[in-house]
Amino acid sequence: MDQRTRELASYAASLTYEELTAEAVHECKRRIIDSVGCALGAYDAEPAQIARRIAGRQIGRPASRIWGTLEPSTPELAAFANAVALRYADYNDAYFMRSSGHPSDNIAATLAVGDALHSDGKRVVLATALAYEVFCNFSDVLPREQGYDYVVHGVVASAVAAAKLLDLDADKTAEAISLSITPNIALEQTRLGELSMWKGCAAANAARNGIFAALLAAEGLTGPDQPIEGRSGLNHAVGKFEWAPFGGRGGEFRVTQTHLKYYPAVVHAQSPITAAIELTGRFKVDDVARIVVDTYWVARRYTDRDSPLWHPATRETADHSLPYVIAATLLDGTITPESFSGERLRDPAIHALMACMELRESAEFTAAHPNEWPCRIEIGMRSGATLTAKTDYFKGHARKPMTDAEVEAKFRRLATGRLDEAGTSALLEALWTIDQAGDVSTVIDRLEF
Repeated sequence: MDQRTRELASYAASLTYEELTAEAVHECKRRIIDSVGCALGAYDAEPAQIARRIAGRQIGRPASRIWGTLEPSTPELAAFANAVALRYADYNDAYFMRSSGHPSDNIAATLAVGDALHSDGKRVVLATALAYEVFCNFSDVLPREQGYDYVVHGVVASAVAAAKLLDLDADKTAEAISLSITPNIALEQTRLGELSMWKGCAAANAARNGIFAALLAAEGLTGPDQPIEGRSGLNHAVGKFEWAPFGGRGGEFRVTQTHLKYYPAVVHAQSPITAAIELTGRFKVDDVARIVVDTYWVARRYTDRDSPLWHPATRETADHSLPYVIAATLLDGTITPESFSGERLRDPAIHALMACMELRESAEFTAAHPNEWPCRIEIGMRSGATLTAKTDYFKGHARKPMTDAEVEAKFRRLATGRLDEAGTSALLEALWTIDQAGDVSTVIDRLEF
């Protein structure tokens, strides 16, 4: 195997639970809670229903269970179904350095494999932290918008996490890495144009394929010898790179640096939503003459006003549309999953505000990103008055984190209508203490509703 693959496999195979910091363990548990909550909130979404139907057609030996029904399935398909629900509302965590993504997508994989193997909670937490290290290291070293989708990070992260739970040595972990990379270079077209249901399924598919790669490696199947550095390897597809230092051995674990979302929308919308909330209720909609939004480089995506981002027809496009979420926030004072209903997508009041909106790139803000996430919104009134709000960090950012109480409150909101108060509290307790579970399946047992 090539050097980059060997380096990652060696790190993954040797990392122990004892090397995790108390902060890393706690942040893993917060993200597990947040991710399960996101899946609860999106349980009835059409893509989640489709994924459950597919997963329910097969039973694994050993089996993993589908959240909600607790039907047995294969580890790969259970992870797929659970991850589709987890990801659907764009409400799970995010990470951004040179490129972006959602490392918590991999939590469905670690819980599915842990459920099948009856792994103890410490082992699942370790695999979760490891998945974050892999995913976020890719984001640290690979530039954005190179034509491949970020779920390439996720398929390798899921494969490595599954290999850890399967207790594979460095050699077999390297095979799992190879088997995850070579067949699974996904295209960024997933996130361009009018977005489809696949936007919320792509990461789930990566989790599925990562588990499959690890299972193949566990059985002795070998992968291509140079998946990263070979003539037509990953370096050829995305550019040459070297790993940044991995967490542990004195280094900080990356799970502590990811951002939880307070609002169900793309991470680039979190600061604009925060600024828009400050302006809500301070003006009359009929008096608005113009809205100017200054932000970082993401504004370049909005130069074409014929783009679906200015005319979202699907929920998937709307939660990635800054003009839409800003207008909806200015009208409603917040963004919730209900902000993306079919009725709201057609709301003439939202479209009237979008029509007088301009998004501009600020060179200063681009230079500050991603260390800061600045956004300034200025509303000019027909009366001549001007209102302005600015934010540098959104609630949930690693530098402005949600409290444990806020994480729990979000979970309870998402569980409403799915679990009663007692069931919600019992599930939360099980998730907060997952690291103490002798068998993580006892935690999954509480995901029947």
